[in-house]
Amino acid sequence: MMMKAAYLLLFVSGTAFAADDQSLLKCRTISDQMARLACYDALPAAAPVQAAPAAPVAHAAPAAYVAAAAPAAAVAARTAEQDFGLEAKKMKEPEPAPQAIESAIVGTVQGWGPRTQFKLANGQVWKVIDGSEATLTPMTNPKVKVVRNYFGTLFMEIEGTNHSPKVRRVQ
Repeated sequence: MMMKAAYLLLFVSGTAFAADDQSLLKCRTISDQMARLACYDALPAAAPVQAAPAAPVAHAAPAAYVAAAAPAAAVAARTAEQDFGLEAKKMKEPEPAPQAIESAIVGTVQGWGPRTQFKLANGQVWKVIDGSEATLTPMTNPKVKVVRNYFGTLFMEIEGTNHSPKVRRVQ
């Protein structure tokens, strides 16, 4: 039983020994630890077993992201401000994320409710995710600031109001 465990351990570790059972049994009978270790070390070893290289994992992406994918050179030229809010979706070297961005909402804003989406002048789209609601005096192209708090939560500060809905970037 002990021998089977030793062979299993050798197989799992990726090293195969060319030593015969007799040599292994001889080493097992040595009581001095250092001498026993030297005996095992002296056994001839076969070439390590090479594992087949793993196939790259392909992650499925929604069709909207695949269709909107930009060439690699264009992605590399993007600024940290353009990527604000998308940090978790990208697999690249981490850059210090900005703590806030400023832009303006395109069009007239009369308020928001749960799941309302705001398109900004910089092309970003942000969605209200906290279930908050607000009715505002209609404003055209109000300036906004999306800020990250201490815990990483994003809030949209809209000029002319003291309400700040919790938001997540969707585009």
